[in-house]
Amino acid sequence: MLVLRSSPASPFGRKVKLTAAILGLSDRIEIVDADTLNPGDSIRQQNPLGKIPALLLENGDVLYDSRVIVDYLDHLAGGGRVVPNGPERFTTLRDQALADGIMDAALLQVYEGRFRQEDKREPKWVDHQADKVRRGLDHAEAHLSAPGQNLHIGQIALACALGYLDLRFGGRWRESYPKLVAWLADFESRVPAYAKTRVTA
Repeated sequence: MLVLRSSPASPFGRKVKLTAAILGLSDRIEIVDADTLNPGDSIRQQNPLGKIPALLLENGDVLYDSRVIVDYLDHLAGGGRVVPNGPERFTTLRDQALADGIMDAALLQVYEGRFRQEDKREPKWVDHQADKVRRGLDHAEAHLSAPGQNLHIGQIALACALGYLDLRFGGRWRESYPKLVAWLADFESRVPAYAKTRVTA
């Protein structure tokens, strides 16, 4: 068995879980929660950065981060499934990078509120990250909101980014991005694992 170290709320871990489900590999992966704030958690030995997700291979090796893991899962499934071969590979990876960047900027906003005392928070830093999210969503609304016939990692990552914004920011993005709202509804209808991996707190 492969072992995925993650946490239920991690959008990057969710990206790996959705990829595994789409590729038919979920039954080969055991999911073990990780506490990245606990110095005693073995995640710090498995990934020196202490970050999730990390995938423990059957030979004892460990892969991280999510981009490497999903590429590996695609390889296990025969290649070219969610990470295309050919020229479209690079536009797909670019779309994944955009969605990953939205998730990163959203996470940084959450961490600012979670780990800094209120009087030590930096509003300019939060606004800087929020603006990254806004620009990313503007681009996705204009260019990535048409449902694609074949699911790829750019779409999977975008769905996870939008899901994280639902979870941590009350879904406020939905008021301004109607095409993405429709796109996500279509994605969820095609990927049952999206609902199964949703967390509410």
